[in-house]
Amino acid sequence: MSQDQERRPRVVIADDQELVRTGFRMILTARGIDVVAEASDGAEAVAAVVLHRPDVALLDIRMPGTDGLEAARRILAQVPGCRVIMLTTFDLDHYVYAALSAGASGFLLKDVTSAHLAAAVRLVDTGDALLAPSITRRLVERFAAGAPRPAPGADGPALHRDLAPLTPREAEVLALLGRGLSNTELARELTLSESTVKTHVARIFAKLNLRDRAQAVVLAYETGLVAPGGAD
Repeated sequence: MSQDQERRPRVVIADDQELVRTGFRMILTARGIDVVAEASDGAEAVAAVVLHRPDVALLDIRMPGTDGLEAARRILAQVPGCRVIMLTTFDLDHYVYAALSAGASGFLLKDVTSAHLAAAVRLVDTGDALLAPSITRRLVERFAAGAPRPAPGADGPALHRDLAPLTPREAEVLALLGRGLSNTELARELTLSESTVKTHVARIFAKLNLRDRAQAVVLAYETGLVAPGGAD
């Protein structure tokens, strides 16, 4: 399939630096991705996403006024079909962890290559998580212990921290997801077919309202299903 025939994801870019926005827009447009709006702060980003309903929002974490984390919470609450990628200059930023917990699909460093930027947008647009589970796990291990828990009734999509709906097998699968295992590794560990594993994973996501594997890793740690420093 040619680039012209490929799906063209629609993106909103939010960053307080105009040069960053311009550079990202040029890169994405050249690679068959439509930038439908730009924003210089979090409030503008939320308004742009609500108006344009893009597939993906690229949000700088540190912006004046409403920062990227708060913008992500509002976007995911108001436009749940939008995928969020956080932009940061730090690869283990505690704000990134908070964003993942809120439902963001991953993060990118601002010095990302043009090819990686476009690939990341297309990846999350398909419904996948941008972070490899093992990377997510290290991020979670660093920040989960001291992370504040959302207050009851707080705005934004909260993780379902009650694992009661899961069957024992599904809880076992979630624990292995938290350790960073791929579907192939899960199948080998549990002596199941990959199709059966995919069915278990889909049911876990549906029962616990999880967006992707990155959020599953966060949940596995926050519920104590997996302990920091556990086996790889």
